[in-house]
Amino acid sequence: MSASAGGTQPPSGHVRLRYWASARAAAGVEEDVLEVEGPVTLESLLARAKGIHADSAVFASVLDSCSVLVGDRPVASKDPSTVDVPVGATVEFLPPFAGG
Repeated sequence: MSASAGGTQPPSGHVRLRYWASARAAAGVEEDVLEVEGPVTLESLLARAKGIHADSAVFASVLDSCSVLVGDRPVASKDPSTVDVPVGATVEFLPPFAGG
């Protein structure tokens, strides 16, 4: 190991973004795995996901309509810039579902 004990460098790793239903269809993939350098905000992950799938005409609008879970915690109506996502987390994007 090259890191010294007590170092201040944040852990690096990844965050998994999982897309469901119409979000999956708009992205054309089931998930994206993004490299991160320490914890990131949900806002920055949303921007990165929208950039990755910028060729999709509807992806950004579908993502904006989704309910979001970080791990097993619902984000609800929180401002994405205030939601911290730790390294190794899974973020789930759940579009509104019709029916009942």
